[in-house]
Amino acid sequence: MIRFAQVAIVLGAMLGAAPALATPGSGFVPSPIVNGHFGQVDQKVDKVGSWDLVLRTKDDTDIGADRLTVQPQGYSGWHSHPAPVMVTVTQGTVEWFDAATCSPRTYTVGQSYIEPAGRAHNVRNPAAAGGQVADFIAVVIKPAGFVGPAFRLDQPVPASCQ
Repeated sequence: MIRFAQVAIVLGAMLGAAPALATPGSGFVPSPIVNGHFGQVDQKVDKVGSWDLVLRTKDDTDIGADRLTVQPQGYSGWHSHPAPVMVTVTQGTVEWFDAATCSPRTYTVGQSYIEPAGRAHNVRNPAAAGGQVADFIAVVIKPAGFVGPAFRLDQPVPASCQ
């Protein structure tokens, strides 16, 4: 009997210390558009006016684009990406929640933003039920082999956002 109680206490302590689970999305549908393989990338663009570009990868690289659809009151769930993601809203409104601040930034049709590499975030459509669906296009430069949703790294709800 004592052994059972000891095991129960240890299991309870382990479960209490378990990390928070990932947060699945709801009403959030990613649809891959294209994924291209470019091998190792080493591009330098000389200045065009005051603008220039240097893009260099040390290993095989893919560049992909996905269309993401978010139903009214839908959300992506907390996640991150191992490289920056460039986003442009094509329909409706999205709220982008950064784990560092837990406050949303709102983007509407035609507006763009970058999701920084490694930054936990959540995307939400604030439209009321029955309202407008939100769509956005996400473009990412990524290590070869990460296709579509595989590029998403699920994250728990940040403690500061609960």
